Amino acid sequence: MANKQVYLTAVLLLFVIFGCTATNTLQSPIQADNSRTNFPKVEREFRAAWIATVANINWPSKKTLTTEEQKQEAISILDKMKADHFNAVIFQARPQCDALYKSDLEPWSYYLTGKQGKAPEPFYDPLEFWVEEAHKRGMELHVWLNPYRAHHSSGGEVGEQSVVTKHPELVVKLKTGYWWLDPSKKETQDYSLSVVLDIAKRYDVDGIHFDDYFYPYPSYNNDEDFPDEASWKNYIAGGGKLSRGDWRRESVNTFIHNVYKGIKEIKPNVKFGLSPFGIWRPRNPESVEGFDQYDQLYADAKLWINEGWVDYWAPQIYWRISTPLQSFPALVGWWKEQNLKNKHFWPGITIDRENNEANSLEVINQIMTIRGMLPESPGNIFWSIGPMLKFKELADAVVNGPYKKQALVPATPWFNNQPVAQPTVATKVDNDKVKISWTHVKKENIFKWVVYLKYGSRWDYEILTNDITSYEAPLESEYKFYTDSGSMQTKKLILTDIAVSAVDRVSNESAPSMHKIK
Repeated sequence: MANKQVYLTAVLLLFVIFGCTATNTLQSPIQADNSRTNFPKVEREFRAAWIATVANINWPSKKTLTTEEQKQEAISILDKMKADHFNAVIFQARPQCDALYKSDLEPWSYYLTGKQGKAPEPFYDPLEFWVEEAHKRGMELHVWLNPYRAHHSSGGEVGEQSVVTKHPELVVKLKTGYWWLDPSKKETQDYSLSVVLDIAKRYDVDGIHFDDYFYPYPSYNNDEDFPDEASWKNYIAGGGKLSRGDWRRESVNTFIHNVYKGIKEIKPNVKFGLSPFGIWRPRNPESVEGFDQYDQLYADAKLWINEGWVDYWAPQIYWRISTPLQSFPALVGWWKEQNLKNKHFWPGITIDRENNEANSLEVINQIMTIRGMLPESPGNIFWSIGPMLKFKELADAVVNGPYKKQALVPATPWFNNQPVAQPTVATKVDNDKVKISWTHVKKENIFKWVVYLKYGSRWDYEILTNDITSYEAPLESEYKFYTDSGSMQTKKLILTDIAVSAVDRVSNESAPSMHKIK
């Protein structure tokens, strides 16, 4: 099946789900917003993917790569993401109490150089590099950290600089070779919080991100209970009244809340995002069965979103739409009901299946289901970027389907937003082209530009990075459309209007500067 057929099948399925009716003519590239005198709105959707460094899943592909090879791999990933119209990157910089960045708190990552504590040679700072290169391409960079994993079973030897060696009082060893920080200890909470705030202070990141690893999955300890007997006895001896489960959950709750507050005290407009396991508890909603993160990971994820201790919420809803006991739409709907503070809700979806038509169709259907159920601030995060890099069929289906138009990240209205000034625009007709140029009074505060073009009665747009301040548009454009009888026709349209707007780092857009083309 061709990519177009995959996309059309997805459209028809969503029409069935949401009770829509298809028309037999193509609509304009962007729908006009009549409240702005028929001027269109740019599409908005959070489009991100996780870049996993643990076990060298996505980057770097091997621990033996040179600095230049690491940089080239990163550039290749980011170029592909930009070409496929992504607008955000979730980069794992702390896979196991180590650092893919220059840190005075933790050692260099084993997954970067093959030896924990060894810096890259020639020296560079990978996180700084990823931030700069993502921003050059107009993409946000969210730094992803694991708050409690002290040492991964694939993480090489425990070295002298490891937290396991330097702070043995904070860690416990699990049966399968992992070391884990004890979340119940205030010293653990303070330690991991210091790592988060150090990154927020020193790096120009757009977000801080945690995934689903709080207390470890039971299988990590051969299905035996987490070995925190000493901490539990100290708690009881000190007069503690909570049950053991509630005590563990309260420790994680306190940490999550403190992370959110701490980030806001340093950089109020840096997003804090959480990506917990996709099911809070079985029978929530009633039709859902599965793993109980509340009782097994001691993660009261429902509480965190209810309280609004995040800027965006990305539960890992990795099941198919048609899975009866873990229904994707049912879970999206349930989590939407928990979003009492109206924060961004951008589900995590998996694309890591076999490379076939069924997977492409599933991915497209899930994106469109999210758009239908979360229209105010749509978006998703792919697990992981790997399949988009190695499966051309999947990548083509996405970029030629739901990601065909570029999109801005949805704005965050609870941030400390300031109005964005309009750019000053000039146009010049030169033979069969219109040359557009613009300036801005605070160009250093601008992250992107949006150039709008009106041919006949049809508007279109292009999103440009902040280093571009000019654009050439043809005076005449061809428009292909289907008639009511189903035949394809072509019409030539003349450029009549242009507009340029400015977009800041947190995706606020200025009013457009409008120009008539005479």
